[in-house]
Parts: sequence; C-alpha cells; structure tokens
Amino acid sequence: MFKGWFGKQPPAATNGAYRHGNQHLIEVRNIVKTFHSAAGTFTALKGVDLQIGPGELVAIIGKSGSGKSTLMNMITGIDRPTSGEVLIGDTAVHTLDESRMAVWRGRTIGIVFQFFQLLPALSLVENVMLPMELCGMYPARQRRTRATELLEQVGMAQHANKLPTAISGGQQQRVAIARALAPSPKVLLCDEPTGALDSKTGIRVIEALLSINAQLGTTTVIITHNASIQDVAHRVMFFADGQISKMQTNESRRAAATLAW
Repeated sequence: MFKGWFGKQPPAATNGAYRHGNQHLIEVRNIVKTFHSAAGTFTALKGVDLQIGPGELVAIIGKSGSGKSTLMNMITGIDRPTSGEVLIGDTAVHTLDESRMAVWRGRTIGIVFQFFQLLPALSLVENVMLPMELCGMYPARQRRTRATELLEQVGMAQHANKLPTAISGGQQQRVAIARALAPSPKVLLCDEPTGALDSKTGIRVIEALLSINAQLGTTTVIITHNASIQDVAHRVMFFADGQISKMQTNESRRAAATLAW
C-alpha cells in the first residue's frame, strides 16, 4: 500500500539521559485512569506501561472505547492519571500545574486531530504561523518563512494563501500536520488522523506523516483504529480493554524515502 518506503532501523533509545531516570523519550509507568460518574466507576486505563524512543514512529491501534484516546490525553497532559507516572524527556508531566502544563505542551507536543480544526478566517500559512505566535517561538519576521517551508514539506505551499474552505479534507489534514510541527515539537501525536477521510485520502495523509518522520526524525505516535498503519510503523501496540494486549515490531520497515506529491 505504501510504495516507496524502505527498511531502516528506528533510532536507538537515549539511555540514562533524562532527569527522572527514564531511559526513553516517552515513558508511561503503570498508568491507571478511573472515571467516576452518576452511572458508576469506569477504569479506562489499567496499569499501562509504555516506552517510546526518540525518532520512533509508533502506532497504537484499538477499537473505540479501548482506552487509546485516554492514553493520548495522559501523554499530552490534557488529562491526569489517577495513579502512575508520565515522563517525557526531562519533564514529569503528571506533576505540572495548569500554567506550566500549557507552556510545556505548546513547546513540546504537536497534536494532529481527527477533524483538522483549522481556523476558517485565517489563511493556511496564517494557521501554521499561529502556534509560533502563541508560544513566542521564532522572531516574527521568520514565522511566515518557516510556515511556508512546513507547507512545502507536506505538499501544500502552493495553496498557502487560501482559506481552509477552499481545499479538500485531506489537504486540510496535511496543513494540520504542518501546523502541529510549527513549534518544533519533540513529539508529534496524531489522534485518528485519517478517521474523517476516505481510504485513498487517508493513505496520502499517512504518507505525509511517514515523510515527516523520515526527514525530521520527529518522534511520532499515531493513535488509530486503522490496522493498515501496522505495515509501516516501527512498532505497533494493540490496545484492548484499557491495556496493551499485543506488541509488534517491524524492524524491516522504516519510512526513509522521499515522497513527491
């Protein structure tokens, strides 16, 4: 399905280099997340352990309700675990207060959502510039140049001055990838990035993510129910009932080719 992508090993983990003793860029340690409501108590994550090294492209696959999106919320700090630890680089994410969390997330995590969430009143290049402005990253005069370069990487530079309504859903998702990369995040986290797209368009979006991972070495986590990603990810973690039920390593697979749109 993903022709033109050839085998190459993912980068080795950074051993012993982080402040809290974590040996991987991302470490989730014995995470439990329990929700309480009038209907009762529900445990969405049941002691999850997860390690992801720098530069890896990892897919987390599971059905709706399996807990994979709750896990994403733990990694991004959108929600907090009931117990356990979330370590990303030198940061103990689960210990941050709201103000520090917002700053950390804006500079460290790039998020690609299922439904694009581009601002309709801004041009595509302005949408990509916005995270840099919000995070105070890059001098103002450099932001448009950087945004244009990111749009070029996802094959959308020729549409830079259009509004989101003037392009297709698949094109909007590629712009959303460029926007997520604007602050130079350590981690690119994609929550069902092809869920709102037809299968052919979805393949193009996955190819864009593979290209970014190969060219920039950005640690990429794709949360999806689409099992086709398992053919190209470095590792695949299958999620069921709040736990990792199976793990698959694709040592012969690595996104390392140049894709021309």
